[in-house]
Amino acid sequence: MFKKDLQASPKQKLKSSVQRSLRNSLLASYPLLEAHIDEVMPKKGSLEAMKLPDRCTLYVMDNAPLFFQQDSNTLLPHLKLVHRFPAAFPSIRIDRGAIRFVLSGATLMAPGLTSAGGRLPRDDGPPAGTGPGLEDKLDEDERWSRELEKGEPVVIRAEGKTEACAVGLLVAATREVKEKGKGPVVEEAHFLGDGLWKLATD
Repeated sequence: MFKKDLQASPKQKLKSSVQRSLRNSLLASYPLLEAHIDEVMPKKGSLEAMKLPDRCTLYVMDNAPLFFQQDSNTLLPHLKLVHRFPAAFPSIRIDRGAIRFVLSGATLMAPGLTSAGGRLPRDDGPPAGTGPGLEDKLDEDERWSRELEKGEPVVIRAEGKTEACAVGLLVAATREVKEKGKGPVVEEAHFLGDGLWKLATD
């Protein structure tokens, strides 16, 4: 989505009512951010919106990019926010062989996740929408603790790397990926080194 470089556009300050609404949406999508929300979006901070191409909006707090939104209501975290709070977002892990494809903006395919180096959620994990949600975490085997559904936002980590390399939306549920073992899994929205990563927000 952001394969090309982006031109910075003027930022627009958001009203406090809009900031409150976005804060609530963010917590609804990522309940594990609750412990950090006052650091991410301080109540006295100034949240700004920057319009990007393709009807996309980037939200920025004190020049730090936080999250973006395109068409749908889904708020996707900017990778710089993911790197600050890596445990707050649902994730899957690709094997080493898939890294170069992901970093070129290709759609993530199942084999990069089902191989020995890949990690999908635990087989015994509860499905999305069940359980308190705040138990979501990576286990000792680096598997997310619950299954993820089609349309859910997900962070992509890579075998042998400490920081996440991409963020996108699942086009298939993780249970389905395990069963079929083929086909597209994540349409990438944002990856390391893309136009959104390089965009100046100050």
